[in-house]
Amino acid sequence: MSKIAIVTDSNSGITQAQGKELGISVVPMPFFINGETYYEDINLTQEEFYKKLEEGAEISTSQPSVGDILELWNRLLESYDEIVHIPMSSGLSSTCGTAVMLSEDFGGKVQVVDNQRISVTQKQSVLDAMAMAERGMNAAEIKEYLEKTKFDSTIYITVATLKYLKKGGRITPAAAALGTLLRIKPVLQIQGEKLDAFAKARTLKQAKTLMIEAIQSDCKNRFHAADDAHDVWIQMAYTGTREEIDLFREEVQAVYPGHEITVDPLSLSVSCHIGPGAIAVTATKKMAEQRAGNIS
Repeated sequence: MSKIAIVTDSNSGITQAQGKELGISVVPMPFFINGETYYEDINLTQEEFYKKLEEGAEISTSQPSVGDILELWNRLLESYDEIVHIPMSSGLSSTCGTAVMLSEDFGGKVQVVDNQRISVTQKQSVLDAMAMAERGMNAAEIKEYLEKTKFDSTIYITVATLKYLKKGGRITPAAAALGTLLRIKPVLQIQGEKLDAFAKARTLKQAKTLMIEAIQSDCKNRFHAADDAHDVWIQMAYTGTREEIDLFREEVQAVYPGHEITVDPLSLSVSCHIGPGAIAVTATKKMAEQRAGNIS
């Protein structure tokens, strides 16, 4: 049985400390803030990031350096037979494409997964990869499964302000101004490659209702889960402070009372584009063995 190393990046929401506990490597994502380079969870905390964002700092994202990735892989292959590398969605960053290109020189020992996940759904892919490695699957088999099931996941997000969507060019200044005037709460979705518009709400209460209904529809119609959705992971995420997500979690928990619903911060790479105060709910179809109750 191959000894497999699991690698992801900080877009998964897995911290450096959690990575050590899990026995995986977490590549910190670089940010340029007012011309200086920062690395998520190394010299840039969630709190520091949002403080700089709200102060109007010029923030842009980047991808890990080629040298850092190659150094990590070479070091891991001194102790492991194979590597499964799970970066953020190729539709949201060129990080994945770079990793795929670099892996071509490793003779199949490094398998880069392009299953178009981000944040808590990317984290679930990491946990699933660990479970598959423990069951004896090799790196290529794990990659194949994760890519085959890449659309077995969904994310819905509502934002507190249109400021950052306008700044990133995702909506026009006129649309942002009109949306602010009418107090529109856009609901966005990530299903596959992109962060896309899903619906418009007039109140936060309505936005929450739309997101819960969307999750219920996906669980039933896309994932073919039973009404209690125990074949699906229900997870949540947020940007900024936890107050609003904790309230929303109570509403989601009432719909899925038997679920253990986890809450994690959204990836800072997504937070750049939507700003603080956003809340999200996600659903990810469990692996067959998890649905059977054999593994966690």
